[in-house]
Amino acid sequence: MSSSRSVEQTFSGLSADEQTILDQADRFARQELYPLSRRMDDEEWWPDQAFRRIGEQGYFGIPLPEQYGGAGMDLFASGLVLQAFARWNHALALSWVAHENLCLFNVYRNANAEQRARFLPGLCSGAQIGALGLTEPGAGSDALGSMATTARRDGDHYVLNGRKLYITNGPVADVLLVYAKTHKERGAKGISAFLVEKSMPGFSVAQKLTKMGFRGSPTGELVFDECRVPLANLVGQEDEGVKVVMSGLDLERAMVSPLCLGIAERALELSLAYARERRQFGKPIADFQMIRGKLAEMYVQVESMRLFTYQALRAANDLEIGGGGRGSIHKITAASVMFAADTMNKVLNEAVQIHGGAGYIWDSEVNRLFRSIKLLEIGAGTTEVRKVIISDEMLRS
Repeated sequence: MSSSRSVEQTFSGLSADEQTILDQADRFARQELYPLSRRMDDEEWWPDQAFRRIGEQGYFGIPLPEQYGGAGMDLFASGLVLQAFARWNHALALSWVAHENLCLFNVYRNANAEQRARFLPGLCSGAQIGALGLTEPGAGSDALGSMATTARRDGDHYVLNGRKLYITNGPVADVLLVYAKTHKERGAKGISAFLVEKSMPGFSVAQKLTKMGFRGSPTGELVFDECRVPLANLVGQEDEGVKVVMSGLDLERAMVSPLCLGIAERALELSLAYARERRQFGKPIADFQMIRGKLAEMYVQVESMRLFTYQALRAANDLEIGGGGRGSIHKITAASVMFAADTMNKVLNEAVQIHGGAGYIWDSEVNRLFRSIKLLEIGAGTTEVRKVIISDEMLRS
């Protein structure tokens, strides 16, 4: 048994320390997050204390220095934690990565010393929930060019007006990294980034959205109506928010892949168990060659996802502040999430097929996983956008 595990670990490329991080996060998620998953899906329920418990165990701020309450590790370790969480509660894993990567890590990479000291400890402890506000009703794939939310200078404040849509954690967030146009005539070169706190006058949650998948991870529409944000909450320089956006998008894409991987791993595990226990024609369906073929293909697909995911994470691990949005890392992270999301689709499709009628029932676990497919082919740039990025970078080189 130990020899087999050693071979698998060698194949994965994980060091002993990295394997320990994955195993410990898996154990925590199985014991404390998995029991929440069914109710989250059934009721679109948000477990209020979950983030505090995750923070108590040190699973926020993985790549941040300990001075801010972080773990002092790196992006790769953060990806391993996400992979483990996604195996057992993919909806909570989605909220975790929106908080951890899209908000917390982005703030650390781009905020000044005062902003770091003010916001990071609460985000690292789980006492505060973070979110990213980029997508709008009329600005999805063209998030920068079609952005309509504005910010005008008014004394020692900026005044934000506009709406953000499909915002993960939006309905429960305490702190949001929000993008708005400070000079509309400059297009993408006139975008700025702001830290908006839910208590600020003019900010409100217009609605909480009901989703097909990732239910329980709250998604909403946010409204900024003459929302007054202090100058001290401007992240970086005015009109230079595009640097924050593009660097963050490459890291986001690198971090979507382990989410796909964890879901696919769990689907394969469920399929193996079901194939062993489900009997037809007097024997387990695992004895039938067609089922064995499906399981073998799923294994190859999951392992291919693992290697691509880990290599892309390692490539993004040391992305410099202000980097990203161009070059090889832009191509690699887009390719990683494109491959992971597409392959996860194939794995989950076969998983439901193996489960048959049981897989088609809404409240089965494999059905819950199956309903997560589409978001990961859409979020962080659609599959079509990913293809454009990859081909652009190939042709440019």
